[in-house]
Amino acid sequence: MDIVDSPERSRFRTRVRNFIQENLPPGWEGLAALPPDQQAEFTANWRILLHENDLLAVSWPKEYGGAGLTPSEQIVVAEELTRAGVPHGNFNDNFSIQMLGSTLLRVGTQEQKEYYLPRILTREDIWCQGFSEPEAGSDLAGIRTTAELSGDRWIINGQKTWTSYGHLADHIFVLCRTDKSVRAHNGMSLLLVKLDQPGIEIRPLLTMTGDHEFNEVFFTDAHCAAADVLGPVNAGWGVAMTLLGYERGEAAATLPVKFRADFERLTQLARDYGKADDPVIRQRLGRCIEGVEQMKNMGLRAVSQWVNGEDIGAESSLHKLFWSEWLQEATQLAMDIMGPAALTPEGLGLQGISFPAAEAGTPNTTGAWTDYYMRSRAATIYAGSSEIQRNIISERLLGLPRK
Repeated sequence: MDIVDSPERSRFRTRVRNFIQENLPPGWEGLAALPPDQQAEFTANWRILLHENDLLAVSWPKEYGGAGLTPSEQIVVAEELTRAGVPHGNFNDNFSIQMLGSTLLRVGTQEQKEYYLPRILTREDIWCQGFSEPEAGSDLAGIRTTAELSGDRWIINGQKTWTSYGHLADHIFVLCRTDKSVRAHNGMSLLLVKLDQPGIEIRPLLTMTGDHEFNEVFFTDAHCAAADVLGPVNAGWGVAMTLLGYERGEAAATLPVKFRADFERLTQLARDYGKADDPVIRQRLGRCIEGVEQMKNMGLRAVSQWVNGEDIGAESSLHKLFWSEWLQEATQLAMDIMGPAALTPEGLGLQGISFPAAEAGTPNTTGAWTDYYMRSRAATIYAGSSEIQRNIISERLLGLPRK
């Protein structure tokens, strides 16, 4: 991807920037700067504005409610919204639009596209992700949840865990074993399931920040229609990898933008605490900005592949490994700059900074550095642990043997 916009892309970027400027309230400082009780209201209204102005599902065909533009314009929208510190949608839109919707467009049946895609944009259907299990987190091939075809229904039994915002969703896409005679990456299917039915129980999992973001989901003879399989039966691994590719594709473009803003706030934090001239702090700040620049250049390569219709594939593991470890390093530096003040009431609210999920409308986001630090501890585990990412990089990119 060219670093300099083409004339068409530049005109579209100007349009997006004008839209943002015209619709943000005066003195806008980011979503996390709003009181918690106003964040949800702003996010809901902002999503309506994005939808009304064809900036919500930019690259979806018009017949399904999208803008009918290209992935290149979609990246422009994501970059500018991130730069302005405004949400890309409402809670769960990452799962509903970016991940499931994009995958439906690629591998869904015509009936599935016509039914589900418009309902996603109107929020008649709100989706969550049913992948991880107690014995299958980063190693997704170890899932045990089963689905057996009985007449015209799939009967589902098992458990999913760390289901983000499952308590706020009414549908879940569930990776199940539909052929128990084979193991590992074979015999899986991705099913589209309603949550509001007998046989499904959702239990909360509280984080160390005290927030209810995650859940356990239990399936006991739950069901969905035989036709509610996304992609071919028993080929769910490939469908799941396609879906995860959409999750990481846009992030490769937007996270460097967001992390540069984080770095600027981190630098200001060092000034505020009188540590900007400390040689060790300056060295660590230097490593942080170096990481941002590396992520930007890696992102340009990934986005070029994505907008040209290529799968990012195993290279997405490089991005996940890099940004998650950068996040932990940067937030640890913030704690070291603040010292004991990070644990005081004043410190908990000082130099607000929005956690990445806040851009998707995360409820109860305080925006404080200490909150950001605590949330970052899980970054090297969720969406693929660092250990698993290193294995993928070594085997699939470097060609090293498994043992």
